[in-house]
Amino acid sequence: MPRAKLITRFWWPRAVKRDQVKFLVDAQLPIALARWLTVEAGHEAIHVDQIGLRTAEDTPIWRYAIEHTYVIVTKDEDFASRIHQSSACPAVVWLRIGNCSRSALLDWFAPLLPKILRELDRGERLIEVR
Repeated sequence: MPRAKLITRFWWPRAVKRDQVKFLVDAQLPIALARWLTVEAGHEAIHVDQIGLRTAEDTPIWRYAIEHTYVIVTKDEDFASRIHQSSACPAVVWLRIGNCSRSALLDWFAPLLPKILRELDRGERLIEVR
């Protein structure tokens, strides 16, 4: 598996230090990621399937994240592009990993989470993870 790196592109100066982050996991990612973020990492996390948005277009998911202060975790480039279009936006963690098993995804993601959290604490709004 290729070595992962974080790329941040948009920064807002109003960074907030948080002990717990609320993550909204998008449909292309397994519900196991939301479960891992909650049980193993101690954050609040839900999958779009759990809130009836599995087949929703991007706009309702985007609105839900804003209204409920969730960070979107996605493989969808559309969410990353959408940050350019709106001043009101949630933070987006854009996972740039190909198709893989749940266990491979979690093994890849777990060591990156502390770096992702640091970037969120700094106020980053788009975190690209490769």
